[in-house]
Amino acid sequence: MKKTIVLLLSVCYSVVSFAQTQIDSIQYLDEIELSDIKLKTYTNTQSILKLSDSIIKKGNGLLTHLLNNNSTIYFKENGFGMVSSPSFRGTTAQQTAVIWNGININSQLNGQTDFSTVNTKIFDNIDVRSGGGSVLYGSGAIGGSIHLNNKITYNDQDSHFIGVNYGSFNTVNNTYKGHFSTSKLSVNANISYLQSENDYDYVDSNKTNLNGEYYSNNIGLNLGYKINDNNIIKTFSNYYDGQRHFSLQLPTETPSKYKNRDSRNLIEYTGFAGDFTSKLKIAYLTETYKYFSNIERDSYTDGGVNSLIVKYDLSYKLGENMTINPLIDYTQNTGEGSSIKKVKRNVTGLNVLFKHKIGSRFLYEVTTRQEITNNYESPFLYSLGLKYKLSELYTITVNGSKNYRVPTFNDLYWQDGGNLDLKPESSYQIELGNAFTYKSINLSITGFYNDITDMIRWLPTSTVWMPINTDNVKTYGVEGKFNVEKLINKHHFSLSSTYAYTVSEDQQRKKQLIYVPYHKATATLGYNYKRLSVYFQQLFVGEVFTQSDNNAKYNIDAYYLSNMGVDYTLGQKKSVKMGVQVNNIFNHNYQSVLGRFMPGTYFNTYFNFNF
Repeated sequence: MKKTIVLLLSVCYSVVSFAQTQIDSIQYLDEIELSDIKLKTYTNTQSILKLSDSIIKKGNGLLTHLLNNNSTIYFKENGFGMVSSPSFRGTTAQQTAVIWNGININSQLNGQTDFSTVNTKIFDNIDVRSGGGSVLYGSGAIGGSIHLNNKITYNDQDSHFIGVNYGSFNTVNNTYKGHFSTSKLSVNANISYLQSENDYDYVDSNKTNLNGEYYSNNIGLNLGYKINDNNIIKTFSNYYDGQRHFSLQLPTETPSKYKNRDSRNLIEYTGFAGDFTSKLKIAYLTETYKYFSNIERDSYTDGGVNSLIVKYDLSYKLGENMTINPLIDYTQNTGEGSSIKKVKRNVTGLNVLFKHKIGSRFLYEVTTRQEITNNYESPFLYSLGLKYKLSELYTITVNGSKNYRVPTFNDLYWQDGGNLDLKPESSYQIELGNAFTYKSINLSITGFYNDITDMIRWLPTSTVWMPINTDNVKTYGVEGKFNVEKLINKHHFSLSSTYAYTVSEDQQRKKQLIYVPYHKATATLGYNYKRLSVYFQQLFVGEVFTQSDNNAKYNIDAYYLSNMGVDYTLGQKKSVKMGVQVNNIFNHNYQSVLGRFMPGTYFNTYFNFNF
């Protein structure tokens, strides 16, 4: 009964834009220059959820935790801090693209990003883009995309941030971010360290999470230089080093661990000449891993991929409200490992992007993409979006697109199982959005439909497991977002919530896909008074199937979690903020993967210094 009440309350709250106001709604984002300008320019007809710097600085630092509590994305976690896979609008983890400063960083080995390896505190803002985006962001952007952004500003500032976090299970998360700029030069540096023993006790049990410890280090440096008013050069660099032990389900299992190191380097040149804007990007990415099946031994399996990406686009304003943007890009991936011989993939992409605004109420945008590659036959991709403002209160959007996901190196070349005859997964998608705005009230309701064919699955054959194009999956549903603020004297109240109803059905079996809940809802109530900030957060996840035949015997029950936090700002210049958060305050026993139990009540304390 309690779960039903919580769901109903969340639905009443829910159903755009929680933008930057969520928990710390008095603080607003500075105007920034994004490397991913396409996100702003050519995504006018799809929903974007913005999570600001003030929200990111709260919490435990893991991207899974941030998005699970603040978006409609469902996460499948193999224990707290372990491998975390998203399901965006009922799709798989490989069908969610992660974009770092405009560059797709999903692994070329397994096709996805592990959200528990991403420390959010090194980024200035994070955007969640719903719906297909393969034309702009390439393989995997079928369900949606997550955008990790660092800012470059030229505002004559010298500012520094130090965040010190300590919490349950001996968890430490320390971050430094520094920004120095003049009217021509911008320097943005960050460094973070995250580690946890992760030895939490299971609720209603005498068992403890064994072999769950992890750590990660991040170092980043972002530079911008204005050669003159018409020529700008920027660089973005990030280095990641992490190690994670995999939690045991039984004490008798052999402990294992996983080490990975990734580097990302991007240089970007932008030139302006009249109505022309020319932009050249060159990126070099590396990903390497070592897997130790027994942590007591030095033997391991390994693998890695080096990627070179070159993009050039030329934007031209045909008129005051019309822009055309041809773009060409080239990607080379070179991979090698214990189970993959040295292989190379070359992809050339040709894009045309067009946007036209007619009057003050109507806008449409068209994007197309064709790839040429040596490994598979690539489909022609396109997207068409319409936006019409019927009144000051109501805006309607329509977007349709064809999207895809290419086979990964593991799919194609894995020894004793790779399949060179695989076709890319493809999907046709349409969505209808409705946005209502009245004073400080924002409400959006979006219906979506997605037809996915040739889904790649690893299935047993007569001798080995191998990937095969098998499934046709249809996903459809509705998403809602709601935000309202109220200022009474010096008391500021805010309410933000999201809700998603999702059907993701295997067309052969006519069954819901495993680990896709029909219902997910979030709600956050925030209160600010002078230097004091308090919030209460609610998360509801409906039951999920863990068997493809939807056998109820193996369901994971629905669960709801409650979190609460409070912080206080000190100093004449409000330069020090101290706070505490308590998660799962009612100590509920829950799991998002069968047999992988999550922690009960746990806390996080933080001190944020700004100077």
